[in-house]
Amino acid sequence: MTDARGPARPDGERPARHAPGTPCWVSLTVRGPAAAQEFYGALFGWEFRAGPQRLGPCLRALLDGHEVAGIGRLPPDRRLPVAWTPHFASDEVDVTAGRARLCGGTIGVGPLDVPGAGRLAICSDPAGAVFGIRRAAPCPGPSVAGGPGAPAWNELLTFEAESVAKFYRTVFGFAQEPVVRADPDYVTLHLDGRPVAGIRGVGSALPRDRGPHWMTYFEVTDADDAVARLVHLGGHVLGPLRDGARGRVALVADPEGARFSLLQRPEAVPAGRSGG
Repeated sequence: MTDARGPARPDGERPARHAPGTPCWVSLTVRGPAAAQEFYGALFGWEFRAGPQRLGPCLRALLDGHEVAGIGRLPPDRRLPVAWTPHFASDEVDVTAGRARLCGGTIGVGPLDVPGAGRLAICSDPAGAVFGIRRAAPCPGPSVAGGPGAPAWNELLTFEAESVAKFYRTVFGFAQEPVVRADPDYVTLHLDGRPVAGIRGVGSALPRDRGPHWMTYFEVTDADDAVARLVHLGGHVLGPLRDGARGRVALVADPEGARFSLLQRPEAVPAGRSGG
């Protein structure tokens, strides 16, 4: 995940606040949190502790002692797909959520205060992809900025990129900068000149049981080894390993069907280049 937080403090730690619009959190909703805890703990080396319970049972995943993701339980009466959801930082969640509604989005949850987590809202864009808006509560130390086991990138898969990109640019103030790509229907969203998320238009190739949705990429040291470990743990490989703009990528799903990607970064990136 692009690190767009404020400047480092004199002691070398970064403040907990993320710049508005930055992907600042990812959450997973599942039917079996205990099984998800076992799967992701073995896959990424995560440890867990109880999280805020206002929206139902919740776990916080930790990597090297720092929170990297949340796992919650789907209500048994809700027929929703299990899915990873990115949350974007906002200093004024109510204002940002109101702007999303005015631009054609839908507010599914909140805005509301969650003790220990801050103020948040769960929304969907005009095409139906779900995302969160979050003003995080202060935390005692720096969060993980990257590395194996941490979220590294978020990408929206939707019918057509540009029309949905206008929504996110208006809601969060993203900029669109020219990026040369082989994929003609791809938009990279920027903050302060840095890429923070991507939007890929795939048209009719969208899974019928999913529709438009956000995809979280988790960094791994070795993609081939991570895929083998995922399969051993009961996960599913949805596409062959491929080399992309950000590195070696595998599209996968956990045992309940939540889709995500494994990303092995290139060993070296030429100076002056940035992914998108």
